[in-house]
Amino acid sequence: MSGAAKLQQESGSFRVIARGKLNDDRIQGALDLSVSRLRGLRLDAWEQLDDLEALRERAHELRMRVVNDLEGYLAQFTQALEARGGHVHRAATPEEASAIIVRLCQERKATLVAKSKSMATEEIGLNAALEAAGITPVETDLGEYILQLDGTHPVHIIAPAIEKTKEQIAAMFTAIEGREVPAELEALTASARRQLRQVFLDADVGITGCNMAVAETGTITLVTNEGNGRLVSSLPRTHIAVMGLERLVPTLDDLSVILRLLARSATGQRLTSSTTLITGPRRAGELDGPEELHVVVIDNGRTNLLRGRYKEMLACIRCGACLNVCPIFRKTGGAAYGPVYSGPMGAVLVPLYVGLGNAPDLPHASSLCGACTEACPVKIPLHELLLDLRRDMVDEGSAPRWERWAFTAWSFAWSTPLGYRLSTRLARLGQPLGAAAGPGKVWGAGRALPQLARRRYRDRPRG
Repeated sequence: MSGAAKLQQESGSFRVIARGKLNDDRIQGALDLSVSRLRGLRLDAWEQLDDLEALRERAHELRMRVVNDLEGYLAQFTQALEARGGHVHRAATPEEASAIIVRLCQERKATLVAKSKSMATEEIGLNAALEAAGITPVETDLGEYILQLDGTHPVHIIAPAIEKTKEQIAAMFTAIEGREVPAELEALTASARRQLRQVFLDADVGITGCNMAVAETGTITLVTNEGNGRLVSSLPRTHIAVMGLERLVPTLDDLSVILRLLARSATGQRLTSSTTLITGPRRAGELDGPEELHVVVIDNGRTNLLRGRYKEMLACIRCGACLNVCPIFRKTGGAAYGPVYSGPMGAVLVPLYVGLGNAPDLPHASSLCGACTEACPVKIPLHELLLDLRRDMVDEGSAPRWERWAFTAWSFAWSTPLGYRLSTRLARLGQPLGAAAGPGKVWGAGRALPQLARRRYRDRPRG
């Protein structure tokens, strides 16, 4: 399966899936409660920073510094990590990345793999590749574990199981344990701990993502709230970290800038419960840590973005803040965007990775209100990039034919004063028909459309 197919598998039509979510009162309630809470926590956390705008500017500058010299920083990171006993593997495609990881597991005769939360492993479809090779992957992040049991995909970067209720989770855990698990948070957490404890101890290989890597020192960083990342990266004899090739900062000082913004933007915390810095495998005299550390660096279309105006998307730190403020995501949820990246950042990234023709709905999954840009801690102009993608759809002919014809006719009509006057007069006469058919019917279904005035504003006498 190609990289594009992996990002699009089971995604179906955005409109069809979104319509189903909109009609599900349970999901609507879960989304409203969760994203509103995350948004409020972020705003409170940002208000505690006296130098917020300066910090965001610095974060944008340092991330773009890396993006503009990506190969140089990757070479520095590789040299630093390998000097400390680690190994770096480059993969151009999801298939290549998965093959490298499967090979590393097979060479170590691994049959059980413990995984910590990682969007990069979702992107490359790693679990399916491991299972096909006879290796059992077990997600150990609570949200990801719930979704693995349910056979579904994450719908939010930070809160992957945001659409599940505690009653649904209790039913899953009850089925596994063979005894009643109450639908209470403490009981659910204790149940998950019982189910996962032995996995940590028995796993032959631990696989994690990488929030950020430090080029200067060869350090990888794991940011978690459950501590499972530390268990996965320290108990198994082999640790494999999977990272997108853009997830770099130059120095540890630069990492501190990102960390100050990441947790605040994601969950409203000053720092997450566990921020783990790993620099190479276990050395002589150290009591814990893996005997081997492998970092698999994936491209999957990222270098293609370096040559165009969309390269700012490579500055994204995957905090999820844009999802929590987006009026579209807050109603449709994440499943409509596809199985990996959702919300405004996904609406930009997925079409860039898979091609506009394979994700034509996503650039339009935005009101262009600018809330996502305002919320982005590294100042990515998300709503402007979505608008650029819409222009590209027209240029590439990816937009529906009726839409291209409609805008061509509109452009022609308004290119002359006479055409403008005639079209605006006809608009009032044709308004009832336009609101009753085609796209106008859909747009007007939930809106009370005002009647156009008899006289244009420009034609009214000035007094």
